Amino acid sequence: MFDIPTNEDDMEKMGLKQLDVILVNGDSFVDHPSYGMAIIARVLKEMVGLTVGVISQPNWKDTLDISKLGIPKYFWGVSAGNMDSMVSNYTASKKKRNSDVYSPEGSFRKRPDRATIVYTNLIKQFNKEKPVIIGGIEASLRRFAHYDWWQNKVKHSILLDSKADLLVYGMAEKTIFEIGEIFKNKGTIDDCKSLRGVVYQLKKNDVLKEEKYVEIPSYEEVSKNKEKYIEAFNAFYNNVDPYQSKILLQKHQNRYVVQNLPQLPLSQSEMDEVYSLNYTKEVAPEELKKGYVKSIDTVRTSITTHRGCYGECSFCAIALHQGRYIQSRSKESIIKEVKELTNRKDFKGYISDLGGPTANMYGDDCKKKIKSGACLNKSCIGIEYCKSLNHSHKNYLDLLENVKKIDGVKKVFISSGIRYDLIEKDEKYGDEFLYKLLKFHNPGRFKIAPEHSDNNVLKLMNKPDFIHTENFINKLNKIKKEKNLNTKFSAYLISAHPGATKKADKKLASDINKFFPFQPEDIQIFTPTPSTKSTTMYYTEKNPDNGKSIFVEKNEKERKEHKNILFNNK
Repeated sequence: MFDIPTNEDDMEKMGLKQLDVILVNGDSFVDHPSYGMAIIARVLKEMVGLTVGVISQPNWKDTLDISKLGIPKYFWGVSAGNMDSMVSNYTASKKKRNSDVYSPEGSFRKRPDRATIVYTNLIKQFNKEKPVIIGGIEASLRRFAHYDWWQNKVKHSILLDSKADLLVYGMAEKTIFEIGEIFKNKGTIDDCKSLRGVVYQLKKNDVLKEEKYVEIPSYEEVSKNKEKYIEAFNAFYNNVDPYQSKILLQKHQNRYVVQNLPQLPLSQSEMDEVYSLNYTKEVAPEELKKGYVKSIDTVRTSITTHRGCYGECSFCAIALHQGRYIQSRSKESIIKEVKELTNRKDFKGYISDLGGPTANMYGDDCKKKIKSGACLNKSCIGIEYCKSLNHSHKNYLDLLENVKKIDGVKKVFISSGIRYDLIEKDEKYGDEFLYKLLKFHNPGRFKIAPEHSDNNVLKLMNKPDFIHTENFINKLNKIKKEKNLNTKFSAYLISAHPGATKKADKKLASDINKFFPFQPEDIQIFTPTPSTKSTTMYYTEKNPDNGKSIFVEKNEKERKEHKNILFNNK
């Protein structure tokens, strides 16, 4: 039985007259731990003991949909969905998408632009008395003044633009658990403002209780001065570590946005608990009535092994949102979930993915980082590989072997990304992992992500020099020949990234075609998404690490031409 109500009939069947919390979601509600809304709903329901309902993709033209579950006892929660709503709704050429895998039957325009703001305003029209808490990746990465590519302007914090009462940033289970406990014990939204992982606003005459904080350049400064924008971005970027960060304060006219310290990473036992909750791994029945939700196909038989990524690619938001700490589940927890999966009637024996943001980071992290916090101004991997990392694939190999042996499992695939520099540096287990990956766990074409081949562009991306890609491809071909494997290779590429001239992208096309052909879907035009380092480069036309000017292609016609260069040089 689907035990999270999504309409009035569900509430009546469950004997509920009022819900404690109502969550509003920009995607169809899929009760699977790959979807943030499902985790938040399950944590509040099963770990805190609250009654929770979910409203998915409400019509934003009136308040009929938003009012269908009534008024919550404690608070509303709002998320735009698994992606920023502008990324969901528009292509890299700013054209409206014609399909949406997170909506029934792939219907587009089920989610408004800037969904967090629209949904919050809709709730406030219907019910001003109960607080609204916003979260998810859209809210997280727009929590301070930020450059918005779609409007080509610096926008206020989404907390202020939405008029929400509180913003929860990053992976929110621990914070939302604490918030739920506060309300359950007759606390208020103001009592939540001392928690880690939250952002709130102060009026001009309010007093910040904390004495130790860093005030970053104001909205007025960063919206007019790109040097100040870089200064604010660097302060933001350097204060995402839970052990070394400071409270941040940013003035917006007569108001202040206050970011408390980041939430602590989940321990292994906490990860196990979150992923052992009673997810049905199904689309909500009400959503299925509207049509099939295609995004479930990608994750229906997938298993999340860990979260977090220390790769810190400049264009990627994962390290900013999930953190640089690898938070791994225990092998026992993962094996238990696999066994439960094999008992499902629709399971055919194939696990589509056993991984995380970067699959081969499972079960291993820098011992120094775990003890003392992440290094400031230095990446674990990227342009250079830190000697303190000493990465090993042993835990992941053991996990794969254990899962393969489970009755009912025919094949275990790894569809998540792979960092081949980790394979290269693991002298003891790297080659064994690579062979087994190609032989037993490759779902089809083996994809790697060099992104570019020009070393200057790669440095801006925080990626290693192209010689590492060449060496890895040579190793792949050697293994393929020696082991008589019929493996096809492909690459993920980014065109028009800050620093990439047409000459650089021509070099990329030439270099990649020496090794293997690639398909059109493997090439992306760089999209400046909120608050990444690459977006800061795009807006300011400078490298925020050193202030040096860089070439940035901003003309949309020319940006498309960069992508065409890769096709025409095929």
